[in-house]
Amino acid sequence: MAAADGSRSTRFAGSRGRTDKPKRYSRPMLTVGKKVVYPCQGPCLIAAVVKKTVDDRPVKFYQLLVLNDGSGSLFVPVDKVEAVRIRPLLEKSEIPKLLGRLRKSANPSDNSRQRTNDNLRLLATGCAFDLAEVVESLNELSETKALSFGETKLLEKAKRLLVCEVSEVMEETKEEAEEQIDKALRSRNKTHKTSAATAFSGGA
Repeated sequence: MAAADGSRSTRFAGSRGRTDKPKRYSRPMLTVGKKVVYPCQGPCLIAAVVKKTVDDRPVKFYQLLVLNDGSGSLFVPVDKVEAVRIRPLLEKSEIPKLLGRLRKSANPSDNSRQRTNDNLRLLATGCAFDLAEVVESLNELSETKALSFGETKLLEKAKRLLVCEVSEVMEETKEEAEEQIDKALRSRNKTHKTSAATAFSGGA
């Protein structure tokens, strides 16, 4: 469904539920001009509260503008905000911890189907730390074997969402945010290789 100005694509949110993480966004905090994160779409700007007619009754929606490369708009029913797991952006103080997560090995499953299911589940939570786990595990896996087409696309999407959030939180360019993420991954690789070399020499 096209937006009123015809410049953005429009999608309506579903109502999938989860009770553990990430942190829930209390409804009063959702105000026009705020930035939030929508699972699998990334950071969004709350552009407006609009009223639409659905099944012959008026329904209020939050209009979210997706900030990830101008990916369009989402209309989320006001009473479905918690169900779709919209959350606030991370705080700046949480970014070092997020980058630290990228330095830890995720130990992905050897079974490709199980691994894909695990990563899709993590992606769907909308949690930045779950995105980091997907990025780290698939990056680590790519060092020892070629990723499938599906896993390559999954890695690209998870990293793109992570880059976008770090960029928004730190108020820096996507290139700068990506460099921080790549640096953390390189640090993990260096630590992993050093540990492996130490273990090998110790067992010689």
